[in-house]
Amino acid sequence: MEQRSDYGLAIPTALNFSLAAGHVFINLYQFFVLPIYLLPISSWWALTLLPVAALSNPFWSLIHESIHDMFHPASRINLAAGRALSVLFGSSFRVLRISHLMHHKFNRTPMEGTEFYDPAKRSRVEASLGYYFQILGGLYFFEVVGALPFFLPRGLLRKAVRRFLGGNTLGGILFKSLMGDEAIREMRADGAAILALLGLSAFCYGAHWQLLLGALLVRAFLISFLDNVYHYRTPVDGIFYANNLWLPQPVSACLLYFNIHGIHHRYPTLPWIKLPEKLAEESGRFAGNYFAAAVRQLQGPVPLSELPRWSDVAIAPAQNIL
Repeated sequence: MEQRSDYGLAIPTALNFSLAAGHVFINLYQFFVLPIYLLPISSWWALTLLPVAALSNPFWSLIHESIHDMFHPASRINLAAGRALSVLFGSSFRVLRISHLMHHKFNRTPMEGTEFYDPAKRSRVEASLGYYFQILGGLYFFEVVGALPFFLPRGLLRKAVRRFLGGNTLGGILFKSLMGDEAIREMRADGAAILALLGLSAFCYGAHWQLLLGALLVRAFLISFLDNVYHYRTPVDGIFYANNLWLPQPVSACLLYFNIHGIHHRYPTLPWIKLPEKLAEESGRFAGNYFAAAVRQLQGPVPLSELPRWSDVAIAPAQNIL
C-alpha cells in the first residue's frame, strides 16, 4: 500500500495554483466585474454566466483536493487555499471538509445513502420529496447555509442539536464534529465573509439581481445533481465502492478526473492527476457513461430491499482507508 508521503510528492502544486487563480478570477468576474463594468454596456454580457456556471463542478473538484490535503503538501497553505476557494464557492471549508470526510466514512450505509429508503419507515412519496430536493439543489443549499447555525450562542446551539438531532444520525454526528471553539470561530468568520460577498455582489447587480440568483441556482443544481451520480444504485454497505464513469478525456481532465470516482474512494489521498494512471494500473473499467448515469438518477429513490449488499457481490476489497 502506498503511503501519504509518497502521494504528496505527486501533488501538481503549480498546476493547482494556476487552476485556483483561474477559478478566483472567474468568480470575481461573476460577482463583481460583470455587474459593474459589462452589464451597463449590454445585457448580452449576461450570457457569459452560462460558461461560468458550467465550471461549478471543476471548481468543486479543486476544493475537494484541499479537503483531502492534496492541493499543496504544506498543511497551512492547503487550509488557506481551501478556505479562500470555499468562500467563493459559497460555503465554509470546515463544513465541506467534515461532511465530505463523513461521506467517505459512511458511504452507502443506511445512515448516509442518498437514494435508498426503508419502506417500513418511510413511504415512497416521502422518500421522493427528500431525494429530489437533495439532488436538484438541496445539497448545495445546505452547504451554503451550513455555517449559519453556528452564529447562535454556543449554549443555545448545543441544546438545539441535542433536541432536534439524534446522536446516531448523520446530522447529529456532523454537528458534534463542528462544535469545538476553534471550528465555530472559523465557521463564523467564513460565514461572515460569504454573507458580505453575496450581499455586496447583489448590490453591484442592482436591478439585475435575478441574474446573480439564477447563476447561483444553476450552481446549486449542478453541484447537487452530480454529487451522487457515482453511487446511485451501487451496493449497500460498500463503504469503499463507487463507480468510475466514462467521459471524453478533455472533459474528464477539466473535471480533475473526478469521474474516476471508484479509484478515488479506494485511494482518497491520491492526487487528482494520478487517478487515470491508477485506473490503468489496476486494469479498471468504466461502469457506464457519465451523462447516462446522471439521467438515471431521475428514476428516483429505491427501496433498500432492491439493492444488492456489498457482501453479496464480488468486488475487489478496498486497499486504503481514511
